[in-house]
Amino acid sequence: MSALVTHALVKRFGGVLATDHVSLTVEPGELHAIIGPNGAGKSTLIGQLAGEIASDEGSVRVLGVDVSRMPTHQRAQLGLARTYQVTQLAKEFTALDNVLLAVNARAAHNFRFWGNAHDDDAAMQKAATALAIVGMSHLHHAEVGTLAHGEQRQLEIAMALATEPKLLLLDEPLAGMSQGESAAIISLLKSLKGRYPILLVEHDMEAVFALADRVSVLVYGRIIATDTPDRIRENAEVRAAYLGDEA
Repeated sequence: MSALVTHALVKRFGGVLATDHVSLTVEPGELHAIIGPNGAGKSTLIGQLAGEIASDEGSVRVLGVDVSRMPTHQRAQLGLARTYQVTQLAKEFTALDNVLLAVNARAAHNFRFWGNAHDDDAAMQKAATALAIVGMSHLHHAEVGTLAHGEQRQLEIAMALATEPKLLLLDEPLAGMSQGESAAIISLLKSLKGRYPILLVEHDMEAVFALADRVSVLVYGRIIATDTPDRIRENAEVRAAYLGDEA
């Protein structure tokens, strides 16, 4: 069973066709990358998959379940987790507390506004494990606002992992990073590859071609090619539309 299947997804904003009958699949354990120029519709597509943007046509299935009309929180309960192009963190809280928020949001029945989340051993263990996976065990009690940009990106991935996801949507996790920070995130994503099905939207072509099992190229809302990284590099239509001299 595929982790994600979209069929002919469409989103219109007035006269603009932001996504144009987008069909793609993400298989179990696959890292599938979406690339395309600015304005191609990548962020709109991620929003449609997460349930934040209502599609005008088409369908989305997550692990065989039709989620096309499901709100965001129900998709999250099924195991869909996402990160954002701009980090969504409580910067006055510690790294550990941010991950605990994610754990408790996933298990809504455990979210006790007046309780001390630190007293929930199971939640604490999930949060600590997620921080360990992304290499942040030494930063449990660091205030998020004091963390470097790359560390905040790692933390956002930890928050997604803490929800025990069955599908990860990563929206430009390398955006705004230094070379060293990018290398750390690429290494992290390599360690996650195969453990989770991942849909990665990213501008960094070096990272995409190093990480992806398959790449889909989105141009003006339409997927013009889906193939292995090597074949995408060689695709004349892709080179003309997007890669150019980068290929």
